[in-house]
Amino acid sequence: MVALYVTIDTEYEPGFTAKRGLNTRAANFDRAIRGATPAGDVGIFHQMDVLERHGLKAVFFVDPMPALIWGTGAIADVVEPIVTRGHDVQLHLHTEWLAIAGDANPLGADRGPNLKDFTFDEQCRLLDLGAEILMDAGAPRPVAFRAGNYGANDDTLRALAHIGLTHDSSHPPGLMHGDCDIALDEGHRAPLVRHGVVEVPIGCIADAFGGLRHAQLTALSYREIFAALRHAREQGDASFTIVSHSFELLCRKRTRINKVVSRRFEKVCEKVASMKGVDTATYSDTLPKAVGDPAPVMPAAPLLNGSRLVEQAVANALYG
Repeated sequence: MVALYVTIDTEYEPGFTAKRGLNTRAANFDRAIRGATPAGDVGIFHQMDVLERHGLKAVFFVDPMPALIWGTGAIADVVEPIVTRGHDVQLHLHTEWLAIAGDANPLGADRGPNLKDFTFDEQCRLLDLGAEILMDAGAPRPVAFRAGNYGANDDTLRALAHIGLTHDSSHPPGLMHGDCDIALDEGHRAPLVRHGVVEVPIGCIADAFGGLRHAQLTALSYREIFAALRHAREQGDASFTIVSHSFELLCRKRTRINKVVSRRFEKVCEKVASMKGVDTATYSDTLPKAVGDPAPVMPAAPLLNGSRLVEQAVANALYG
């Protein structure tokens, strides 16, 4: 049985508030969390509706840092519905909020846009504060973490172990030129122990156009996602992690539904619900176990990869 972790990074948008001012909590919630549009909502409440219609669960990595300017209530508005509906809340963290927080910045100064830009001690303080805010907002104590922008380093893993979190999911083998500075490479595709925590890599597939392609809802077609899950099942992989975001079913300007990605999410949920040997899991009920051996990556499939490029071109033309 493959434990599929459908992970949804759930976050207010720091750039929106930095540009529009601190009095934007409600607008930011509608935009980044609720996913409100004239045609309906497609944020976390809609995502939970779709998941539950098919009997599935998700892991919502929730960023608590907006509480620095809006208080814990802003995070409770996110956490409480997720917990009430039986899904999983784990810790996410975007340090961009520190530049907006002013006197409420717990470190007194901004250090950069990613957690890796901070010292070990500062990371410990931020992670501990984030976990406390989540719990004050109604979540169980988190056991897992994902850095905003995947912007973690090895000190992040040491800091997580120091404060008592057991799992991290910040290493994306399919995005090796991104912001993640954990000293792992594209060959590290299965959960492994590093610096006292279990690192759970983001899923990926081989791309006919070169390298690896990360398993994000906007990065793979639903056919590629199904193929990756079939491959994981056939290879006997214990787990596979997919990434999405609270706002991912919207166009880039967050004003309209991206119908290509929205339909993709529906199809993925429908297929997973009927797929033998694959079931969704959460960190609160089934912790990923370290394997150590590299997970065999799904080989490049030119027809699948090419059809995705066509689909993505249509989505970009219509929705930005």
